[in-house]
Amino acid sequence: MFPAPQTRPRRRWVSILAVAPLMLAAACGSGGSSDGAASASGAASSSGEACAPAGGKVALQFWTWVPGMDEVVAKWNAANPDIQVTVKNTPSGNAGTYQNMFNALKAGTAPDLGQIEYDTLASFRLQKGLRDISGCPGVADAKSDFVGWAWTQSQIGGPGVYAIPQDTGPMALYYRKDIFDANGIAVPTTWEEYAAAGAKLKAKGIFLTHFPQQDANWFDGLLWQAGAKIFDTTGDSVKVSLTDPQAVKVADYWQKMIDDKVVATNLQGFSPDLYKAWNDGKVATWISASWGYSTIRDNAKGSAGKWAVAPMPQWNAGEKKAGNWGGSTTGVFSGSKYPAEAAKFALWLNSDPAALELANAKGGLYPANVAGLELPVLKKGVEFYGGQPVFDVFKEAASNVDTTFQWGPIMTDTNRFLSDGFTKALNGQGTLGESLKAAQTQTVAALKSQGIAVTE
Repeated sequence: MFPAPQTRPRRRWVSILAVAPLMLAAACGSGGSSDGAASASGAASSSGEACAPAGGKVALQFWTWVPGMDEVVAKWNAANPDIQVTVKNTPSGNAGTYQNMFNALKAGTAPDLGQIEYDTLASFRLQKGLRDISGCPGVADAKSDFVGWAWTQSQIGGPGVYAIPQDTGPMALYYRKDIFDANGIAVPTTWEEYAAAGAKLKAKGIFLTHFPQQDANWFDGLLWQAGAKIFDTTGDSVKVSLTDPQAVKVADYWQKMIDDKVVATNLQGFSPDLYKAWNDGKVATWISASWGYSTIRDNAKGSAGKWAVAPMPQWNAGEKKAGNWGGSTTGVFSGSKYPAEAAKFALWLNSDPAALELANAKGGLYPANVAGLELPVLKKGVEFYGGQPVFDVFKEAASNVDTTFQWGPIMTDTNRFLSDGFTKALNGQGTLGESLKAAQTQTVAALKSQGIAVTE
């Protein structure tokens, strides 16, 4: 963890936060680290700084956890012999990659580009870890090519551009249709019905779903759908409300599900054990994002044709609210020697039709590029899901995500605090509600240690 600055003036941090509210704009839903203030190797460029191509042959490195991204990049390399990109496949961001990125920035060994989720952009910006690429050829002109809120988040509230939007993650319910049908269980439309389905499946020796210990980002999506306002960065201070009544409602709901033993608590997200449980029909549902369609498809192949997708269960019957989990950008790190070439690649990666189609097919990405949302592949039935056109569900979900939801300025730390608390709760040491309270206290302390004004 980078040391917290003790000598930086309080107002400087407030001014940074004032231009980084990370509010979502209307049109579409998006869809453990260190957040101190130590400077990364290489200063972030200021808006409008010259960003001319280097000329000659250039080699770039790109860190990402999207499955099949090496195949997408191979298309670029074949057509661009003078700008060659090497892909490093990494774990998901909060599974260690963000920490490694922060460490690499501090050591001056960071890659040119990296996959960074929207909620984490501010953390990297506070570290001076991202290059402002707004002056690079083609970047300013690309604004209208992307979903409005996603582009706004890539600007982190200011005039610069620090990343190119990649995808969004509207959420829905993946469920084993064969198991539901065999047990006479209707697709749940409310959270009350979802819990009732869990009780019926428990009697059959089947878990309704799993509650992951280290996927606080997933829980963020549940809070988002419930209308929780966990942060407000409007004005000159940050209001932290992790114990918001709606957040507590979500925590209490899942705590009861855990206490009633209808959800598995010993299965980590994205693990071989979880995939086997899906494949064997021991876990029957997953509340997840649009990109999750390929996660199940690629890791539970024996269950092909048995899954379906439906809207998220609702807190109130008749509503159509959805949450968002994930969604990423391609950021250019401050130490890159070739920002113009890196930006050119990032634009291609996230707007070229062939690249977007392959990224969807291999990695399940739901494009943040406006034209990409109309790709023919997103309108077709998906064989693994019995021919269901699953992206129709996610398209509707995207339009029902609350666009006023705000991230906190140090979400990597906040999610780490939550994950630590969840791990304890799932091992019988406290509750999910107590985890929210602990994360509230820890987040407030972390913000204050960095000189950031806080309202509780």
